[in-house]
Amino acid sequence: MWAPTHRRLAGAVILIALGALSPPGAAAADDGSDRNKDVAAARQATAQFHAVQGALEAGFQADPYCAESPAGGMGYHYFNGEKFGSTDPRSPAVLLCAPDSGGGVRLAGVEYVVPDADQDLSTDGDRPSMFGVQFDGPMPGHFAGMPVHYDLHVWLWKHNPAGMFAEWNPGLSCS
Repeated sequence: MWAPTHRRLAGAVILIALGALSPPGAAAADDGSDRNKDVAAARQATAQFHAVQGALEAGFQADPYCAESPAGGMGYHYFNGEKFGSTDPRSPAVLLCAPDSGGGVRLAGVEYVVPDADQDLSTDGDRPSMFGVQFDGPMPGHFAGMPVHYDLHVWLWKHNPAGMFAEWNPGLSCS
């Protein structure tokens, strides 16, 4: 009994090893290509918001608090409730704006926010993903009335040394 089981296991190990040694296939290229297309779509859709007035006219509302932690900053959040729950790269719920040297703000990134279906912090079976990256969460709402949710930060317009999809940007400061 042991030998056939051992042979099947050895065969499976060989197949896995061969797969790991094979050159990247079309699926890997498609993943990168899809990510690049989605990032380009997000950039194209949000380029109009480099001037904050455009964001306000499009229904985004400014939060006066500049988010910062020891891990870095997120900047000012501009929310659009109509886009809450969107996983369309062209339709982020939040614009992340960094203070600039002239006393204004400039677009640094975007955030996608999706409510947790069961509103239970201990489960994550409905965790969304975009750009080939899983959302952070679930987490409690950040202000009164905001539900348990998942979110994904994408630093489209300001380089993030921690990575394009990192929550905090060590290169962004509120001061």
